[in-house]
Amino acid sequence: MTSVIPEQRNNPFYRDSATIASSDHTERGEWVTQAKCRNGDPDALFVRGAAQRRAAAICRHCPVAMQCCADALDNKVEFGVWGGLTERQRRALLRKKPHITNWAEYLAQGGEIAGV
Repeated sequence: MTSVIPEQRNNPFYRDSATIASSDHTERGEWVTQAKCRNGDPDALFVRGAAQRRAAAICRHCPVAMQCCADALDNKVEFGVWGGLTERQRRALLRKKPHITNWAEYLAQGGEIAGV
């Protein structure tokens, strides 16, 4: 049995090694089909200002939030809520950590995104 340290439990993007191994081989089309928002109104995730925080709540318990967030960061997606992060939060992360070239790997290894 693998124990989870408190920092990992509080990290919404933490995944155990089995999840990481299986998600590393998941193509974008595959993880998108598992997204919690897939059957909702896509316009709900492309709102402006404070409404983005409410839209991000849709992602709170999504099983593929990490992949979605990493995809948006890797591709520098400018608009909408992706993986629970607003446009402003993603811009802040990209400015704060410009050295990261593979966000999926960074997040899968428990990389910190606190303070967003």
